[in-house]
Amino acid sequence: MEFLRLLESIRTPFFDTLFGLISLLGEETIFMLVGIVVIWCFDKKWGFRLFLAGLFSSTLNQLLKAIFLIPRPWVQDHDFTIVESARAGATGYSFPSGHSQGSASLYYILAAWMRKRWSTIVCTALIALICFSRLYLGVHTPLDVLVGLTLGLLSAAVLCYLFNRFDGNKRATVIIGLSLLVVCILTTCYVLFSPAREASVAEFDRHGQESICTILGAMMGLCVSWYIDERYTNFDVKAVWWAQILKCIVGAGIILTVRIALKAPMNALFNGLPIANTVRYFIIVIVGVVIYPLTFKLWARLGAKKADNAN
Repeated sequence: MEFLRLLESIRTPFFDTLFGLISLLGEETIFMLVGIVVIWCFDKKWGFRLFLAGLFSSTLNQLLKAIFLIPRPWVQDHDFTIVESARAGATGYSFPSGHSQGSASLYYILAAWMRKRWSTIVCTALIALICFSRLYLGVHTPLDVLVGLTLGLLSAAVLCYLFNRFDGNKRATVIIGLSLLVVCILTTCYVLFSPAREASVAEFDRHGQESICTILGAMMGLCVSWYIDERYTNFDVKAVWWAQILKCIVGAGIILTVRIALKAPMNALFNGLPIANTVRYFIIVIVGVVIYPLTFKLWARLGAKKADNAN
């Protein structure tokens, strides 16, 4: 806590805002946006890898949170204050840091895909800044951040090795995907059904249950989408640059609409149980990776026609 108190003593409104914005780069929304841009516009194979690595890392994160039940720094020390704007995003248990772990996984995969010196430097800087932002904002301890960072990098590195090692081997790829899904299912069962303990906090437990059910739905949807694309659709990501931009804007709008539109009916159908998130995010992924890509041939033709007319 001494290091957090040191950071607390040097906070300013400018840096509060700056590190609050930097911290947003490690949130779920950024992960989703980066993932769909990669999978829709650049490299489908690496897009799937990015999503799988991120979801697997998040699964490990929720498992450890549920095992250790460590509260946030301001709960451990009531005299310690955090940057208030960060409180809304600091839900659930503290250890390990989800932002640190998620950003480490995301930007590691991006750097491995791009294989450029500048991209590696940028991704490394982003990981470091996001990790530091969680300390500056006071929402995590150094141990939370260090363990999250290590797990994010390690899980991404292992999956990158496995994907590259068995690239082109469909059977091995299926085994990897199913193994990640099984880990997610087992973790979900633990988080949902493990008995409450003395250190349990009902609010934090509920957040963890909702999070792992969301992850499970997305993981199931991704595995099914991967199989369908390999076996049937095999969508193409190519299009001219402006068509790619329009494709992403329209697609992001569709996904956001589906995400919002399904929330109330799914909660009503499942009486507000966390499993509603599983079904909702399964549908969201199917829409984003199976149904919407059926329009990609139209986007490619649209760009090609404009290019032909210009010539």
